[in-house]
Amino acid sequence: MEPKHEKYQRLIDYCKELPPLPTAVVHPCDASSLTGALEAARIGLIAPVLVGPRARIEAVAQENSLRIGDVPIVEAAYSHAAAAKAVELVREGKAEALMKGSLHTDELMGAVVKRETGLRTARRVSHCFVMDVPGYADALVISDAAVNIAPTLEEKMDILQNAIDLAHALQFREVRVAVLSAMETVNPKVPSTVEAAALCKMVDRHQIHGALVDGPLALDNAIDPDAARIKKIDSPVAGRANVLLVPDLEAGNMLAKSLSFLAGADAAGIVLGARVPIILTSRADSMVTRLASCAVATLVVKARRESGKPVR
Repeated sequence: MEPKHEKYQRLIDYCKELPPLPTAVVHPCDASSLTGALEAARIGLIAPVLVGPRARIEAVAQENSLRIGDVPIVEAAYSHAAAAKAVELVREGKAEALMKGSLHTDELMGAVVKRETGLRTARRVSHCFVMDVPGYADALVISDAAVNIAPTLEEKMDILQNAIDLAHALQFREVRVAVLSAMETVNPKVPSTVEAAALCKMVDRHQIHGALVDGPLALDNAIDPDAARIKKIDSPVAGRANVLLVPDLEAGNMLAKSLSFLAGADAAGIVLGARVPIILTSRADSMVTRLASCAVATLVVKARRESGKPVR
C-alpha cells in the first residue's frame, strides 16, 4: 500500500514546477485559511492576492507568526464585500482562480453566480472532491457533494461533463465514470436509476463526451472488481471507476465524509463551471489537502489554456 498522501504529493510536486496561479484569496481572516494561502504561495503553487479587511488579516498574521511579506492585500470591509471584490478581480483579468477563506461557501458562491456581475458560464456550476483514498489505486473524483442539492437530469449532464473535464485536467489515462444509485438495475421506482440510464444513452449519442460511463451502479460494484464479477456486470467501468457521479448532495456528502473519517481519505475540493476554478477548503482540512486543492485548480487552468477554447 502506498504511503498516505502519496497521490496528493505527486500532484503538488508536479504543479510546483508550473508558473504560480494568480489567485484571489477571499476573506482569509483566520489562521487556517491564511496559513494555507501563504504556504501555497511559499512553495510556488499560487500567486495570491488577499482580499479582505487589511487590519484583521495583518492581526491574524501577527497572532500566528505568519509573514505576509510583499503579498498584496486588497481592502474589503467584510466578507460579502470581499467576495464581490474578488470576483471583480477575476473579471478584470487580475486573478485566474478564487480561493475560499473564512467565509461561508454560500457567501462566496452568491457573488460568483450573480447574473450581471458574477462569473457564470453556459455550464452549471458544480463541486468535485478529488479524493486520495488509502489502498485505492487511483485518485477518486466524487461529484456533486457540496453545491447542487437535488440536481435534475439536465443539471446532471453538466455535473458529469464538469467531472469528466476535471479528470482530463488531472491527466487520468482513462476516465471511467460510475453513475451511482442504490442498485445496478434500472428500477422505475428509483428515479436515480432511470436518470443514470439516460445519462449513459446521452454518452452514446455524444451529448456528453470524454469518458467511459456506466450506470446505474451501486458503490460496491463500481469500485470493487470482485463485487462486479459476482453480479455478472459486463462493463469497462464496473469495479474500476475513478469518477463517481452521485444522485444528490446528501449521498455525495455522506460518501465523501465516510471515506474521510472512516477510511482516512483526504478530500481536495474544487468548484467548476464558472469562468475560473474555485478552491473550496474546510477548516478541518490538513495542509496537504489545502495544497492539493490549489494544485487541482492549477491543472484546471493549464488545461483550459492548452485547449485554446474560451470559457463561455
